[in-house]
Amino acid sequence: MYTSLFDSFVADSFFTPMRTVYVVSDSQLEEIKRNQRQQELENLQSSRKRLEETYHSRIKIINEREHELHEELKALAPAEKKTEFAAEETEKCAVKT
Repeated sequence: MYTSLFDSFVADSFFTPMRTVYVVSDSQLEEIKRNQRQQELENLQSSRKRLEETYHSRIKIINEREHELHEELKALAPAEKKTEFAAEETEKCAVKT
């Protein structure tokens, strides 16, 4: 089936948005590209900064928790030895009687 140029234009304009074409000089295009690259670089730098801050805060939290656990283990170690000693004494007494 043959469609005329007019039919194609009318059909396309109703179903697809009109496309805008910009004509820019080479120097303007280079400036646009440079601005885009600069913005991308700034985004990367800010992302890196946020990531490093998050990393350092998580490391700090982990270190604090690790320290707390070491302190708890130190506090529990003598109590566990006393409990084991008491259990051994009870077993010895039970065997003797």
